[in-house]
Amino acid sequence: MKIDTMFIDEGFGTLDTDYLDVALTALSNLQNEGKLIGVISHLSELKERIATHIEVMPKGNGHSKIEIL
Repeated sequence: MKIDTMFIDEGFGTLDTDYLDVALTALSNLQNEGKLIGVISHLSELKERIATHIEVMPKGNGHSKIEIL
């Protein structure tokens, strides 16, 4: 089976700084190989290391605002 796209939803908050660096380096290497990697997280460390962001912000009444940064 060939996988070209992967989304990871959290789990990074349980890693210490060294293991977080190992995980992000591995994801970066996969991206460099042409894989599309999406990460869902609230950690500021990830925002600093991942260039493209999609942010979903609540606007009230069940509506959200989506920004691509």
